[in-house]
This record gives sequence, structure tokens and C-alpha cells, in this order.
Amino acid sequence: MAIIMHIDLNAFFAAAEVLRNPSLKGKPIAIGHEGRSGIVSTCSYEARKFGVHSGQPTFQAKRLCPQLLVIEPHFSYYHMLSRSFFAMVAEVSPIIEIASVDECYVDMTKVLSKEKDPIAFCRNLQFRLQKEMGLTCSIGLAPTKWLAKMASDMKKPMGLTIIRKRDIPSVLYPLPIESFWGIGKKTAPRLREIGITTIGDFARRAKENDPLLQQLMGKFFFTASSWVQGGGSSKVETEPWDPKSCGVSTTLGHDCQGFAEIEHSLRDVCEEVSSRAKREGKQGYGMALQIKDTSFKVHSKHASFSKPSNDASLLFEEAKRLYQAHFEDYEVRLIGVTLERLVDPKKEVVQMSFWDYEQYEKMDKTKLLIEQLNRKLDEPALMRGSEAKKK
Repeated sequence: MAIIMHIDLNAFFAAAEVLRNPSLKGKPIAIGHEGRSGIVSTCSYEARKFGVHSGQPTFQAKRLCPQLLVIEPHFSYYHMLSRSFFAMVAEVSPIIEIASVDECYVDMTKVLSKEKDPIAFCRNLQFRLQKEMGLTCSIGLAPTKWLAKMASDMKKPMGLTIIRKRDIPSVLYPLPIESFWGIGKKTAPRLREIGITTIGDFARRAKENDPLLQQLMGKFFFTASSWVQGGGSSKVETEPWDPKSCGVSTTLGHDCQGFAEIEHSLRDVCEEVSSRAKREGKQGYGMALQIKDTSFKVHSKHASFSKPSNDASLLFEEAKRLYQAHFEDYEVRLIGVTLERLVDPKKEVVQMSFWDYEQYEKMDKTKLLIEQLNRKLDEPALMRGSEAKKK
């Protein structure tokens, strides 16, 4: 039987900011944006004690916790830490599926089958991460990916939970329906309206093929029904790096509907894609917007550019246009932006029209003449009018 580990960094963005600024340790902090439209991306455990949570409007969070410190996100820094985290996990097992910037699934079947004390092995991984990177994580071990995810969510921070198939009725069934990973905050109240208040209620009604439940859940009914009976995938999907694209995705703090709810997250993602492309000296001829809906189906739309670019504003405006045109009515749990068909602008051959070429020739001859005259002078004294205007 497969042994799948889900490892999730605890309050990752908040923990990362404490590493940047140790004076924040022990204080209630939230990562997000100020203002009426600002949304809390994540928050420290100190803030959570006041009722602050991911996906909450910032102004509401500050009402609950007046001393809350709202910090603008630093995504380049988070992704640097994230890469180090995944590299450390890869030393344990190379079969990794990255779920988001702060969590991954790892196939530990071969690794743990050789260990006399699997629990101690996983604890040592937690302690090593804390010692070397200053980050804490929660770990779930189970025979399927869904069960592993449920297990890692049960005890935070620094939790280590094992769920076997035989444990499902005693461990999962008593939990409130809101804790069912995959059922969003908008679906859970609807389930309560038809008498489903726990995961056990869902499992019993699903086993009976309740038509009302099927109607409410749609196609996702069959997937969720399989999960609560111990089914579901145990295959960890590893993806090769694609040098022709540069993408970033983020799992939203809650299910979102409408552009206003995802605007800040989308802008942050576009800025991170732009930052990555610039660091690698790449531009792209197009972009793709990906969304994952509440039934875990992925949708994508593409746009092309007239010339290669890595500009964050262009990415955001194109992503905004695609979202409003195609996904405005969707309930969304993840968004991603990918810069596609990357090129190195230094090596790119520029195709010019005959008129462009004539202008280029004239400009080039003028520049050569100025350089020749300046070399004959004691100090360079000549420049083109356009250059003088800029200076």
C-alpha cells in the first residue's frame, strides 16, 4: 500500500516575514493589503486567536484585532524560501508533487518501508526544517493524497498525523463538514441546510446515493464520495520544468467569485511572474490564465502579445480581461498566470518593416558620426537631440 506524505508549512508568509524582521515574533501580523478592498492572504497564529483568518477583508481583521500589523507581501522572497523547502524535501524523496508555494505531496512508500521508526523519521524532518530554515510544518501520512491532506490539516502547528483507511470512521466522520478539504465555504452552508453537518453525515448520505446531495454537489459528488470511503488517487504527479514558460499560481484563502475578490491575488501573481522572468532575462510572446474551480477542474485561457514582454502591468491587464470575459461567474479556489513562449531578447531577431529599417539606418549613421567627432575632441561634447532632451 502507498504511503503518501502531505507536508504543509505553517502560516508560511507570516513566518517568512518574522524571519525577515525578528521583532515581529509573537505579534499578531497579517500578510495582505490595507484599504477597503484589501484581503488577508495569511496571518500569524497570534492573529488567529482574535478571529483573523485567510480570505478575510483587512478592515474586518483590524476591527477584530486593532493591534494587527498588516504587511505587504514579498513574493520573490517567499518563492526563494519555497524553493529551498522543496529542495530539502527532495533529499528525502525525489517523488514530489508541488501543490502550492508552501505545500507538497511526497511518495514515501519506499523511504518509510526501510525505516524502523517512521514517526521518528518524519519528526526529524520537521526539526531539521525548523533548525535550518526557521520554518515549521505539519505532516500528514496516509494511503491517498486526500487523506494525507486531511491529516496534515488536523494538528497545527508542527502536527504529525497518520490516517489509515480503517481510521476514517473514528477520525474523520466526527469532524464538521467545513473541515472536508475540497468542499468550499459556499458549499458547506448548503450542505448544512439539507442536514449534513459532519463528514460522517456526508459519507452516509453519499453511500445511499442521496439524490438531493447529488444534485447539490454535481459531478464532484462522485469524487468526494470515493474520498470518504478511502478511495482517491495515491499517484504523486511529478512535472518536468518547462524552460519555455514561467508560471506562478496561488491557492486562495477561500472560494472566490467575481474579479473584485481575486484582484489583489491576481496582481501579486503577475508581479511575481514578471519578477521571475526578469531575473532569468526572459520575455514572452503570450500568457495564460489558469483557474481551478471548486470541483478541482482546471480551466485556462490564452492571450498573445504583438512583441515579447515581461511587464507586470501588461500581464495583469491581459489576465484581468481573460478573467472577466470567461470566469467572472465561477467559484474559484486557485489562480495562476504563465508567461509563455519565452525568448531571450538579446538573441531575438527583430523583424522590421522597410520604413522601420530606413529610420534605423538613419539613426545608426547619425550615432556613428557623433562618435567619430567626439573622439577628435578632448572631451565628448556632442549628442543627439533626443538624448539631450532626456538629460
